[in-house]
Amino acid sequence: MIPSERLDATFAALADPTRRAILTRLASGEASVMELAEPFAMSQPAISKHLKVLERAGLISRGRDAQRRPCRIEAAALAEVTGWLENYRNLWENNFQLLDSLLDEMKAPAKKNERRKK
Repeated sequence: MIPSERLDATFAALADPTRRAILTRLASGEASVMELAEPFAMSQPAISKHLKVLERAGLISRGRDAQRRPCRIEAAALAEVTGWLENYRNLWENNFQLLDSLLDEMKAPAKKNERRKK
């Protein structure tokens, strides 16, 4: 997958609250499909579909331990999204700093006018 496709797949996977809850659970350690299905009012096949979306996005991987297929979170895909978002966070931070400076400049003449009136 090219980087933009990976990013699209990651955001699509993260758009669903069930998949975000699964990732939250996996952040504390690996789990089987049945363990991941426990807190949800949905079938095991429905959870498996969510897991496939997460796996295609590179957010999780599945291993094999005898008959158990544990799932684990993969931090690399999340790190890629974090890096992409960091660029926009920096942009907004700079814009807020400029706005703060402008507001400080606008307050300065108002304070001078208050002093002259007294």
